[in-house]
Amino acid sequence: MAPPSYSDLGKQARDIFSKGYNFGLWKLDLKTKTSSGIEFNTAGHSNQESGKVFGSLETKYKVKDYGLTLTEKWNTDNTLFTEVAVQDQLLEGLKLSLEGNFAPQSGNKNGKFKVAYGHENVKADSDVNIDLKGPLINASAVLGYQGWLAGYQTAFDTQQSKLTTNNFALGYTTKDFVLHTAVNDGQEFSGSIFQRTSDKLDVGVQLSWASGTSNTKFAIGAKYQLDDDASVRAKVNNASQVGLGYQQKLRDGITLTLSTLVDGKNFNAGGHKIGVGLELEA
Repeated sequence: MAPPSYSDLGKQARDIFSKGYNFGLWKLDLKTKTSSGIEFNTAGHSNQESGKVFGSLETKYKVKDYGLTLTEKWNTDNTLFTEVAVQDQLLEGLKLSLEGNFAPQSGNKNGKFKVAYGHENVKADSDVNIDLKGPLINASAVLGYQGWLAGYQTAFDTQQSKLTTNNFALGYTTKDFVLHTAVNDGQEFSGSIFQRTSDKLDVGVQLSWASGTSNTKFAIGAKYQLDDDASVRAKVNNASQVGLGYQQKLRDGITLTLSTLVDGKNFNAGGHKIGVGLELEA
């Protein structure tokens, strides 16, 4: 199995702090698949403070014989997105994709060509935006050996002829343990640990700081599986923000998520947030 992409390094720990929480939102997700293999994903949420509603509709169709995937997406900001991807055709592990965005109201449009290659010990990704004035080239690579992972990510601005991103990552992963450290542009340092302590309990720790400042961020979170259909989550950071979540599978294809964010430093002042999410799949 190929190592993860650079953007997926440390994902297990990040999921502990992000999944199952919908603070300040009423959220609805619907997924379905037709008999012909077309996938429909509809998502929407309403911000409880501003009342703003955002929604999106995505369709995906796969032609397995040719390794072809066609994805189209529209959202309530009236932005259209299209992606055509081909995988494992020219070379095993190679994925080529072309994507484009178009906003009819403003006339803004952009495109991007992406290349990804995965092998047993290496994962490489690159993309180039379609800009005649001078494209921005993003590239990353991750090397893996006996559980150790080393990654590098860079971006080159051809208009200014200089590197705009220079990131390094180092980590170690096993079936139940993931360690991730990263340095972004030599100024931002971060690290995370994911530990599956049992079949029911996952624990995550995050730490980050920036050079030249005393601003350090620290958080610890956990997910506990009560049974096959229910789980609880909790997280707390050094700003005394406490997040709690409960997820219940009501029946096949219907999952309810409840969450709340409590400001421990200003508990009596109010301003705490709740979130409700409903996922439907058919």
